[in-house]
Amino acid sequence: MKRYVAPLLAISCAASAAPQSDAEQLMTMINAYRAAPGICEGQRAQPLPALAPQPQLSTIRIAPATILAAALERAGYNSVQADAITVTGPRTPQDAMQTILWQHCGTLLKSGYTEIGSSRNGNEWTVVLAQAAPPRPAGMPPPTTPGVSILMEDWREAGQILLDGVNAARATARNCGEQSYPPAPPVRWNQQLGETALAHSNDMATQQYFSHAAKDGSVVGDRARRAGYAWSRIGENIAAGQHSPQETLDSWLTSPGHCANIMTPEFTEMGAAYSRSPGPNAGIIYWTQVFGKPR
Repeated sequence: MKRYVAPLLAISCAASAAPQSDAEQLMTMINAYRAAPGICEGQRAQPLPALAPQPQLSTIRIAPATILAAALERAGYNSVQADAITVTGPRTPQDAMQTILWQHCGTLLKSGYTEIGSSRNGNEWTVVLAQAAPPRPAGMPPPTTPGVSILMEDWREAGQILLDGVNAARATARNCGEQSYPPAPPVRWNQQLGETALAHSNDMATQQYFSHAAKDGSVVGDRARRAGYAWSRIGENIAAGQHSPQETLDSWLTSPGHCANIMTPEFTEMGAAYSRSPGPNAGIIYWTQVFGKPR
């Protein structure tokens, strides 16, 4: 078990100053810790500059399956890099700080961050650390997301790269979590499954959510039928934030459930696609992969 030594400084305010909220107290403690961090992850850490409070970051709420980049975009904050920390249970800023230090001292000490936001909702505390992107000169188009240049203009080309990667993965035995899978036969491209994948990626990108269940309540089997695919077995993998087909495939192969879909021998066909979110950042990429076995 890693131990962290962190000096927590008492907070004092002038009599004429407005009292700090709990979230503001937590930000003050984080800056005090960065100024004199002590030991983090078994090593003595170097002092870092204070983070500037940023009201936009304090509006961010992190729920299950929240994509931080999408939440930042909705808040109107254009970032170079960002992290979010959420802890549940502490009743005071001091307790929240101790919990955060125990689990996330390394995140607090990342040197690239310059701004901070914090919020409290009951016993749930959220801290967002970020580095703002520099303002663009008037008339300059938004920058592309780092790494997006390796994406294909045609989603089918990206899908074919994923297909090749999937078949390479299926050609060898592998463990998906605790489950062992023998080599599986290759799957072939199916255009209807590709269109099923594209429709769901487009929907997630447009409405900025991340779920197998669409906003209209449909799941992958429903969407495949809409595309005209009569299936006896169906499966779906989704991902968000990866910048290339290979990065996406790698992330699926390290996740037991996604890996299991890839290695399931009963699947014989596949389609895959990606879509980018609209908006100022225009850089959140949503991936969908659909496996099927026709009737």
